[in-house]
Amino acid sequence: MLLLTFIACSNSDESSEIDNSKPSNLSITGEIIGTDINNPNGDGNGVVDFNITATNATSYKVLINNEVLDLTKNVFSYTFTKNGTNEYQIIVSAYNSNGFISTTYNIKVYVNNGLELIWQDEFDQNGTPDPSKWGYNIGNGDNGWGNGESQYYTDRPENVIVENGLLKIITKKEDFSGFGYTSARMLTANKFDFTYGRIDVRAKLPAGGGVWPAIWLLGANIGSVGWPACGEIDIMEYTGNTPGRIQSALHTTSSSGNTVNHKGISIQNETTEFHLYSMIWTADSIVFMLDEQEYYTYNPEIKNDATWPYYRDQFIILNVAMGGALGGEISPDFDTSIMEIDYVRVYQ
Repeated sequence: MLLLTFIACSNSDESSEIDNSKPSNLSITGEIIGTDINNPNGDGNGVVDFNITATNATSYKVLINNEVLDLTKNVFSYTFTKNGTNEYQIIVSAYNSNGFISTTYNIKVYVNNGLELIWQDEFDQNGTPDPSKWGYNIGNGDNGWGNGESQYYTDRPENVIVENGLLKIITKKEDFSGFGYTSARMLTANKFDFTYGRIDVRAKLPAGGGVWPAIWLLGANIGSVGWPACGEIDIMEYTGNTPGRIQSALHTTSSSGNTVNHKGISIQNETTEFHLYSMIWTADSIVFMLDEQEYYTYNPEIKNDATWPYYRDQFIILNVAMGGALGGEISPDFDTSIMEIDYVRVYQ
């Protein structure tokens, strides 16, 4: 559907009256890293450096591997992860204030990362999220897993539902069980957990002062060792009061709560467009990525239970909180907001 929409926009533009002030001479080329006479499609790392050329362009939109990238620069790097040799069609559009033009480009890339898809939810069945994959925390969390937040978590369809291929976590302003807001907190505890691998979550974030969406992992042994000894990995946290920025963080007994182990990155159109939030977790390091761009690596020199509890299973959590320690002040104008998730995929 995304591909058809992209092409439809391009055809509409091509049928419009020609305007010489629009971008022109658009082309895109890709340099596959690691190519040689024996490896014409790359050596398996999947990294491609792309270069866009156009006359009179101020920004670009690229549809690549079913993802849309919004760019202000004409160069970017992309890492393909699907094993084997695969051909991809890339659609690029160049924009300025007078309009846009589009073109397509095909590239064949070889990937051998040793990773296989071991768990996924594509959210392709309307209604209640798959109960074999997801459970819920119900309540406010003041019994030990909350942060002074203002929402009450439910599993009602008013707060969590799958529609048209998307998971929707809906945060609403309403009086419910003594609280002024409702939302949902989903988790794979006792259904799926893993040690080491890569996780990809393609999501569009909610907007509004006070919202605090998160994509994160928690140690499966939390019931026996407690928090933060179990370890927590925050793949993505965002607050509506600080738009244009996300962060990743690690919580351990050596640094928890207001942890020093965190880093943020700027992001654009996070509440209006989908982005890919990823983490690669090995025995040596944890790497965080936004749209395939690495921006933070956690790799403590001394690894022990205090700094590195990350040698045991962790489970996945998706939630949207309101207010609290990080969410901050809730806008009086807030009514409802939705975090939409296209898919969750785990590779090993």
